[in-house]
Amino acid sequence: MSYLVNDVYGMYKCDSPDGICFMGVKTIIGEEVIGKNGKKLGNIEELMIDMRTQHVAYALMTFGGFLGMGERLFAVPFRAFHNDGIKGHLFLDVDENSINNAPYIEKDNWPDMADKNWIREIHAFYGVEPYQVGM
Repeated sequence: MSYLVNDVYGMYKCDSPDGICFMGVKTIIGEEVIGKNGKKLGNIEELMIDMRTQHVAYALMTFGGFLGMGERLFAVPFRAFHNDGIKGHLFLDVDENSINNAPYIEKDNWPDMADKNWIREIHAFYGVEPYQVGM
């Protein structure tokens, strides 16, 4: 589904060629993520906000499995996503083979998301700089 469908307030107006400038959280949760090959990679399940810096640090994305079985949960740095503002999709510059090798979260064994080594590993995999200076 396109997040543009969920724009009940008409808030997605922006003159940027890079897509939407500001997005509502309710329209992102449940949104499909499209990989670089144009295929669906997964869905956004939750956003993780760093309360110290006030940044949306990660989007938790599910991938794989069938009817919830065998599904994996990934913390994707939020700055790794982009949108076109036209079709109303979130895009991630990885494909299905790459995401299979991505670090994922075991639902019963959450990582310490403030751990600098974990932060470096996740950001390096997705090819984006950590949002905090000095990491």
